[in-house]
Order: sequence, then structure tokens, then C-alpha cells
Amino acid sequence: MAAMSIPNDPVDHHWRATPLPSFSAHQKDWLTRTGSLTAHLHTLGAVTVDVTREAVDTPGQDEWRALGVTPRTPVWTREVVLKVDDVPFVVAHSIVALSDSNGVWQSIRRLRTRPLAELLYSDSSVSRSILVSRVLTARHPLHRLAIGQADASHALAARRSIFVRHGAPLMVTECMLDALWRKLAASHGERHHREHARALEHLASHAKRAVREEAK
Repeated sequence: MAAMSIPNDPVDHHWRATPLPSFSAHQKDWLTRTGSLTAHLHTLGAVTVDVTREAVDTPGQDEWRALGVTPRTPVWTREVVLKVDDVPFVVAHSIVALSDSNGVWQSIRRLRTRPLAELLYSDSSVSRSILVSRVLTARHPLHRLAIGQADASHALAARRSIFVRHGAPLMVTECMLDALWRKLAASHGERHHREHARALEHLASHAKRAVREEAK
């Protein structure tokens, strides 16, 4: 994508450019990963997109300034659940000024169950802001959105960034569910087990060679 040179800034007193120290290593990694989140999820299994809402709305209290619009500006809202092997891993919320959803970003209205990444990472005219992250509590609308997909009675990690095409900003916010962290922890445990088994096998092989050498 093109070099970043846009006025829209996703940072505010809640959304931070540096992940909170309280986040785990896995959380810090995934909250700051560049490129397509959908592509990263594909490394964990089969990814599907469930569209839960597409509608005209107004931006949230922590969204309109970053998007560069007024609090009452109509926006096109798209909300989806990204699933891995049919398990909800991420709830995503995207907004763009309604006028831009009928112009520069009109393709967002025709995505259906295709991931938004198909628009964002196939066009060299699209630039992206920095990634920022925060903890979402039950008071945040996106936390309430996540409740319907998983056990979200506690705080959740989320990230957001702004994509700009021909001067028109589109904000994408991704709230990561517990199933993602469980999958990563399990994968890490399996990898550690395999590495440990290989190490033991190497030691056993080395010991056998040593015994044969001594027997000569």
C-alpha cells in the first residue's frame, strides 16, 4: 500500500499506539501485526465471514474525530464476525462516511461475506494509519457487540486503524475474542511439546552413537 500521509489519526486518550503492559505477549503481537488480519487468521484454520449488520448509522463517541467527521454525520456501518473453523475469533466493526460509501468506497456495499481485506490490500492507492489498541469494557458498544459471539463478561483487547483511498477515510476496529488467545496458547503448547520431543530424540540418538563408539 502507499506510504502513509493522511490527517486522520486513530489515537486518543483511550486508543494507544503502544499496547498496554498488561497485555500478554500473544495479545501484543496480534494487536500490532500489520497486513491483513484475515490472512493471519488463515494460518490458524479455515476462515469464514459472518455479516451481522450493515446499516446507516452515526459514528461512536470515540470514532467521529478520528474519522474526520461530525458526531451526526451519517456513516455506513458494516459489522462482521471472523470465524476460524466455525469458532468466532474476531468481531470487526467498520465505518465510512455515507457519502463515501456511495463513492470512493462503494465496493464495501457489495462485499457480502467476502472479507474487507479484499478491498484494502489489493489497491495501491490505499494507505493505512498506525495501529492503536485498548481494552474494551462492558460500557463500550463494541464490547456489547461481542457478547453475542462469546463469553465477553470481562474486558477484551481491541485494535483499530484508518484506511484512506483518494482522501476518503474508512475506520476498521477489530475486537479479539478469547477463543483466539486459547487457540494461540494451545498451538504454542503443541509446538513446545514437539520441540521438546525432538530435543529428547536428538539426545537419545547422540547417546546411542556414544555407546557404539565406546564399544568399538
